Amino acid sequence: MASTVIGAGITIEGEVTSDEDVLVQGTLRGKLTAKDAVTIEPGGIVEADIASGPVAVAGIVTGNISSSDRVDLQNGAKVVGNVKATRITIADGAQFKGNVDMDV
Repeated sequence: MASTVIGAGITIEGEVTSDEDVLVQGTLRGKLTAKDAVTIEPGGIVEADIASGPVAVAGIVTGNISSSDRVDLQNGAKVVGNVKATRITIADGAQFKGNVDMDV
């Protein structure tokens, strides 16, 4: 379970920095930096650059994703932006528009 939760119905504009896992169910605009994992659930919207450990996307991300580990685009995910990670998976039903850099 994530320690930092941006719940459904909440919109945050600005920079979010966390030393814990982050779960996005609502909307975040700006920048997201997390030492641990970031999860964007279905219905979650991130209009921001993300820098973190593992990233799992089932919602919408408009912005660049930089992960020190892996990025998983799950069924229903929509990502517009560049991804930099050592590993990436794109599930059937996920949409991705951008470039991938695996030279981390």
